[in-house]
Amino acid sequence: MNVLESLITRRRFLQASGAAGALAAGGIGLQGLAPISQSQAQRRSAGETVVTKNVCHQCPARCGIDVYTTDGRVHGIYGSMNSPIANGKLCPKGHLGTYILYDPDRYKGPMRRTNPNKGRDEDPQFESISWEEALDIVAGRLNNLRDNDESHRFAILYGRGWGASCAGLLGTFGQLYGSPNTALGHSSMCSDGSMVAKGLTDGNEAYNAYDYKNVNYLLNFGAGFLEAFRPYNYLMQVWGHIRTKSPKTRVTAIDVHANATNAAADRKLLIRPGTDGAMALAIAHVILTEGLWDKEFVGDFRDGRNRFESGEVIDGDTFNQRWVHGLDVWWNEELKDRTPEWAEEVTSIPARHIREVAREFGTTRPAMAIFERGPTAHSNGTWNGMAIHALNALVGALFAEGGMFYQMGPSYGPLPASAGDYMDDHAQRVRERIASGELPRIDMKGTDRWPLARNMMQEIGPNHHKGDPYKLDTVMFYLNNPIWTAPDSKAWEEAFKDIFVIETSPFPSESAKYADIILPDHTYLERLQDAPSYPFEGWPITTLRTPAVDPLYDTKVFGDTLIEIGKRINGSMSEYYQALDNTENVLRHLAEGFRDNPGSNGVNDFESWKREGVWYKKPYHWRQRRGVFYEWDGEGYNRRMSPSEVREKLLRTPSGRFEFVSGKLEQYADYVAQEFGIPAERAGIIQWVAPEHPGGGDLYFSTPKTAMHAEGRGANIPHAISLLQPVMGGRRTVYLEIHPETARARGIRSGDRVKIRSELGEIEAYCRYFEGTRPDTVVLPMEHGHWAQGRWAESRKPGHSGEITVNRSDRISGLASYYTTKVSVERA
Repeated sequence: MNVLESLITRRRFLQASGAAGALAAGGIGLQGLAPISQSQAQRRSAGETVVTKNVCHQCPARCGIDVYTTDGRVHGIYGSMNSPIANGKLCPKGHLGTYILYDPDRYKGPMRRTNPNKGRDEDPQFESISWEEALDIVAGRLNNLRDNDESHRFAILYGRGWGASCAGLLGTFGQLYGSPNTALGHSSMCSDGSMVAKGLTDGNEAYNAYDYKNVNYLLNFGAGFLEAFRPYNYLMQVWGHIRTKSPKTRVTAIDVHANATNAAADRKLLIRPGTDGAMALAIAHVILTEGLWDKEFVGDFRDGRNRFESGEVIDGDTFNQRWVHGLDVWWNEELKDRTPEWAEEVTSIPARHIREVAREFGTTRPAMAIFERGPTAHSNGTWNGMAIHALNALVGALFAEGGMFYQMGPSYGPLPASAGDYMDDHAQRVRERIASGELPRIDMKGTDRWPLARNMMQEIGPNHHKGDPYKLDTVMFYLNNPIWTAPDSKAWEEAFKDIFVIETSPFPSESAKYADIILPDHTYLERLQDAPSYPFEGWPITTLRTPAVDPLYDTKVFGDTLIEIGKRINGSMSEYYQALDNTENVLRHLAEGFRDNPGSNGVNDFESWKREGVWYKKPYHWRQRRGVFYEWDGEGYNRRMSPSEVREKLLRTPSGRFEFVSGKLEQYADYVAQEFGIPAERAGIIQWVAPEHPGGGDLYFSTPKTAMHAEGRGANIPHAISLLQPVMGGRRTVYLEIHPETARARGIRSGDRVKIRSELGEIEAYCRYFEGTRPDTVVLPMEHGHWAQGRWAESRKPGHSGEITVNRSDRISGLASYYTTKVSVERA
């Protein structure tokens, strides 16, 4: 008998599955909107296989899936042909949902902590309680805070929230309850650097959508296109297309170590960590000096003669700018001296390679430059991102065929009630205190400390510990495990010892070790939940999860948990949540918006949405061609847009153009000057700023995501573990990648157990020689080192990278600098 069979026998498994029907809770719809009484799988006769539409939850991609269920048991998951993202296919993670559903370590129902002591090695000694008791405990605590005028001491920390039926409810909850900390997103520990960099240059603080199918040159700075970029499944599909079409898309990939993406690219360049912006500036220098820019989008010298010469300034009056702002200043104050030879000294990339890339990128249309945490998870991350994104403006990639744009949202109908009608006196007072600056968020976002950041989740634990700006009392986690994922994660363990913690994970996460109440969520195969797309191809799309089986255990979808807590809060807030009733009612009202705007696949109401699993509406509404912006008129891109319309809808900067000198950054010139030590008059210019590398070691420490990362949900899945590190990993061991020369100089043999140290402490790992990693860099995927999460996740080497990653952040975007710590490595 294998391990899995010894832990959960077929008899016990079938008992758990058969009992699921008794645990389901039916919803009640408003205004005659009929509820789903039970899942389709439970309504069929014995032995019949039922296919249910759902949405994968292994990454942010939102791939539609077909879930095969027979006799109440899920036995197959495949990509849905209905889904424009999945197209009938899945990535290696997508098939593993059954392991999550039937994980033997799942929580079986609500629980209460009985051990008052908290710590990594403390047993919480949970005891089972009913949902009514659990919800009453939470609501009672929240009501007491409100009565004592301390509602701001309640926070909800969420991660990959999905749609209007779950994460979309959080902001309203905070407004009605009266807390600036409901809810605080995880984006500062994810990808805020790219969003802020784009907002400062083209006015859209968002992720890009991409027209990969038509691009002819892809310049990739540190985005794990074939490892962990989004939407991963679709990217693998489109890779096959772009690499076989005529003309074949040429790819240059820039990273700090060899991986699947740069192994499959035409050119692989291993760059010194944190210096991507320097290379981008040098590419821009070559594009301008050699006259390779897109003149129809950017503009040109009035007499047609190229005056961009290395080291020489230009007269701004001689250049007629079209859809860009500040090109003359950018050149004169920064770019004229950023030659490939200069960049070679900074990046270690030979000048001849930089020049070759610049010429290829500048002469191939359409072309675009993409980037993610590789360049931005450093102290200079926003500067790196702005420099890279500037290349897209120079080649006219914005809103163009084969270029990039921004995602449209779905045509949702209104909720059953308007939150503004339920604001009581307490909520209104808190709202005024927040607006005046008297009551800041616990992470200090929006204050003089972090004026440009979107979120600062990594600051919450330390700020609470110091009581700055105040102490939290109660925290709820949703799809979030910061006690493990945050940099300097051990600091969070100390911080959360004196907080009342509410955990909603289905699994025993690290954060759950500190929980006082467990309110377990359904797994995604048991949920009814909407999931609007992450940026895809621009046109709006939203998917729908429907339950493949009734809940196996006494769990509750998070949206319903939040609504039920809201019903128990004193004052008019409870009336609002009575009107929402439940998440199914929310979803049915959202789907009413499809009646006036049916999807391209015919979806026009809740039932058709449930049947197809997805609503989408083609095409994208805007297109830039040869420097002219057009809007879709129902038949084609025929309506020419005015500059004011472009500014309102597309290039939302102060100038209404792409800004090489950021008007928004200029508004914060004093802050930028103070934080980066540059003159205030240069604050808005896209420029080179050197990264800082704390930690005290001599080796750069890179902790990338891999294809099986699954955002922390794969650690307790044996199949995921065995595939985690595809380049040079083992089946049960994730290795520290180290260059042979670097290792031998330290007396380290391949396979040795080693200690990795920073100023925060040390972890242990096993090393593997790998010539594909830079000699000055070591690489350790961040997925492992769990000390909770379930029997397969716990106590496996290597240690967790977050324990030695210094908590430093980009002072502009606030993105955690995961890749900027330097460490030392020695034999254990």
